[in-house]
Amino acid sequence: MRFDLITIFPEFFAGPLDYGIVRRAKQAGLVQIHVQDLREFTKDRHKTVDDRPFGGGEGMVLKPEPLFAAVEKLLEQSMGTAEQRVMPPAGTAIVLLSAAGRLFTQEAARRIARLDRIIFLCGRYEGVDERVAEHLATNEISIGDFVLSGGELPAALIVDAVTRLLPGALGNEASTENESFSGSSRWSGASGEPANPENAKTLLDYPHYTRPADFRGWKVPEVLISGHHAEVAKWRKQQAQRKTRQNRPDLLPEIS
Repeated sequence: MRFDLITIFPEFFAGPLDYGIVRRAKQAGLVQIHVQDLREFTKDRHKTVDDRPFGGGEGMVLKPEPLFAAVEKLLEQSMGTAEQRVMPPAGTAIVLLSAAGRLFTQEAARRIARLDRIIFLCGRYEGVDERVAEHLATNEISIGDFVLSGGELPAALIVDAVTRLLPGALGNEASTENESFSGSSRWSGASGEPANPENAKTLLDYPHYTRPADFRGWKVPEVLISGHHAEVAKWRKQQAQRKTRQNRPDLLPEIS
């Protein structure tokens, strides 16, 4: 998979993407990551990428021209005009990182992981010209109900979340199966068996413990060292439900 990151701060990505799973995936040839400086696609001597919005208002807005030009250079094709929009090649998505986008979820990460190429448009300032969202981006994504200074952190987050889903990235493919928001974290109401996604609860991950078994008087639950696998599985399900009710009750279906 190839990730292209279009940003006015290319140096930002020298750190977050050079460690852990993403670095190993790059070294193994599973992913390619290319960072593109948006200012290279400006035409004035000041390399201006933003302007004041029509209608007034606070702050500056990223202009459409350099963003369209950067994507067109990367894809080696025009992205069209008002008369005829041109879509990117099959298997390619153009993602605008925006507080106004659809919420990024694990399911969204799985969909992205099935693609061949992702181009990220990292917004800055007060936002991006709406013509970019409507006529250039194929997806507009937010990582949460809060506002950041720009799209660089969300882009790095999504690259990490998607990379770890690629075959071979983790080494042990089972590592993702029981994590929060994974397909295996869905249960039906009573049986504990995996359910039809339309009827299932999505639960947070269950608690994990490791050595020492007694740390400052806090002991590992007896069931986890009992050797009874069925009881361990039952306990983990109950604890996942408890933690979900406590921290993310919005994930559980309403009881009518």
